[in-house]
Amino acid sequence: MSQVSVYIIAYNEAEKIQAAVHSVLWADEIIVVDSHSTDDTVQIAESLGVKVVQVDFKGFGDLRNRAMSACSHEWIFSLDSDERCTPEARDEILEIVRADKGADAYYVPRRNFFMGQWIKHSGFYPDYRQPQLFRKGALVFKQDMVHEAYSINSSRKPGFLRHAIWQVPFKNMEEVMHKANKYSTLGAIKLAENGKEATMGKALARGGWSFFKLYFLKRGILDGWPGFVIALGNFEGTFYRYAKLHELKSQWRMPESPPLSK
Repeated sequence: MSQVSVYIIAYNEAEKIQAAVHSVLWADEIIVVDSHSTDDTVQIAESLGVKVVQVDFKGFGDLRNRAMSACSHEWIFSLDSDERCTPEARDEILEIVRADKGADAYYVPRRNFFMGQWIKHSGFYPDYRQPQLFRKGALVFKQDMVHEAYSINSSRKPGFLRHAIWQVPFKNMEEVMHKANKYSTLGAIKLAENGKEATMGKALARGGWSFFKLYFLKRGILDGWPGFVIALGNFEGTFYRYAKLHELKSQWRMPESPPLSK
């Protein structure tokens, strides 16, 4: 039977890395791909007996490509530090690998838990992202800083797992704001690299559309408090992505303040 490598990308995830690793102990190889964490992420991962590979962060696209190249086995399952494999997903993955037929890349549904409840709307379920189970060489990411695009190198159509993994995207409100700040900065860099321009109107329009799409079209309104927080967080992240792009383009300077003497 073909073997499975799991890679887990991490940066300062000391509170989450153990649970992520524990959920994939069934794999033949587990690699934590760390970008020089300053907390105890590496020490915890190594204490669990997994391999740790250090990769300088140059964007999530490069990070994932480097992570895949570090994997030894034919099949790769990717997991983020805030995700957890479930017994049902594990069994389905092993069944696919054992059969060794069908697709070369599979999308995996994710169930998100936030503010004490499972999110059923807001675009958070089934929340397919990129293929998370695939043969080595079947998936290649572009060198994007964030929201990394990818291509599937296979003549076969991708498949979809039936059973979901879990994700805990935000442990608290502080992490919601932290991620909005982090990803808006990376998103602004990506927009600048693609030659995009920013205006106040575009920032408001894109932010407003993001809120409207998640809260109304994706029915986040039915998720109560979490649905509103998710939609508002997306508004802020989108708005500040364009505000930060404007900052990058403008290259503001502080006003000169000459020394004053008596």
